[in-house]
Amino acid sequence: MLQPARTKYRKAMRGRMRGQATRGNQLDFGAYGLQATECGYVTNRQIEAGRRALTREIKRRGKIWIRIYPEKPLTSRPAEVRMGGGKGEVTSWVAVVKPGRVLFEMDGVDEAVALTALRLAAYKLPVKTTIVRRGA
Repeated sequence: MLQPARTKYRKAMRGRMRGQATRGNQLDFGAYGLQATECGYVTNRQIEAGRRALTREIKRRGKIWIRIYPEKPLTSRPAEVRMGGGKGEVTSWVAVVKPGRVLFEMDGVDEAVALTALRLAAYKLPVKTTIVRRGA
């Protein structure tokens, strides 16, 4: 699973997910990509599931780029624990995704295979997405 080797702070504040993505919102590497149309958290397990779906579908031909990285720690308290006692322990790592952010890119396969693979990867993600092409 993807997660940072080390961070400056162990736990992070929640923050806000407002506005459009100003970085990572264009295809930079591949000819086809999966672009988010809404905001949300994508966990490291969901990124890995999407990567596996892409790799299986293209049968290890072509190349895949993962354009997001889970660098935000999410914490939670155990069930049935009373108020107080501080912030919970880190349970997972997430990537903050805003509308317009390109999540995956791929190249080296024909269009039909790419569209099928990206659609399968989109099913694994908690945010709504659209498939984008270079030059379209």
